[in-house]
Amino acid sequence: MARIKFVKMVASGNDFVVIDKKPSGNLCVLTRAICDRKFGVGADGLLLIGKTKNADLHMRIINSDGSEAEMCGNGGRCAALFSGKKKAKMSTLAGIINTQVCGSQVKIQLTDPKAIKLDIPLKVNGRPIKVNFINTGVPHVVVFVEGLDKMDVDSIGRLIRWHLKFAPSGTNVNFVEAIGDDLIRIRTFERGVEGETLACGTGSTASALIFALKNNLNDLIRVKTQSGEVLKIYFNKVGDKFKDVWLEGSAKIVCKGEYYV
Repeated sequence: MARIKFVKMVASGNDFVVIDKKPSGNLCVLTRAICDRKFGVGADGLLLIGKTKNADLHMRIINSDGSEAEMCGNGGRCAALFSGKKKAKMSTLAGIINTQVCGSQVKIQLTDPKAIKLDIPLKVNGRPIKVNFINTGVPHVVVFVEGLDKMDVDSIGRLIRWHLKFAPSGTNVNFVEAIGDDLIRIRTFERGVEGETLACGTGSTASALIFALKNNLNDLIRVKTQSGEVLKIYFNKVGDKFKDVWLEGSAKIVCKGEYYV
């Protein structure tokens, strides 16, 4: 029986199993097993931390369904805390990001967002709606709604996630409600988890940036997640583009242990 040492971490309600040595065997099968909330450790995904020549560390993100993601904001903040470095450069499939750790507060600089499209017409359940799209390391749809608490995030989110408009890779889906001049609430259907999660770092960033575009805002948007934590999104908006995008929130180690394969 093989044993894998792991650390369980959480950031804003997103939880991860973190491993700093690539395990043998099928990574997809292992991730699905270790992330199972009944028969495994239980997590939204697996973070595999390794070494790289062009940065201080490298992070791979395997979703709980076994698929690999290019980037994960809350996962990146967990990896930064796990590294033990106050400042670091982290390599991801989305590119190299900067990280800053101050106690339990972790701030990461995301890659510049791209592929921004506003007011895309869609038909969902036979009804016409308009959605917004942005890639903040991974693809995100942002839908502004009223009555966020009553939204059927799982069913509507799944329809948009698999919509032909976003084929073949699909998209994450964020339902957003404005509750202040610089404060929004968010609920996210995450691709790879295939359901609603308590938070999504890249989704919070995506929603904040689209909100800023539509309301001509700059500098800072606060995002209240389903876990209750308020994440801070810092950015510099130049016209309809963004630079210097940072995501800040808390992260912590929950436990350490061994997983038996």
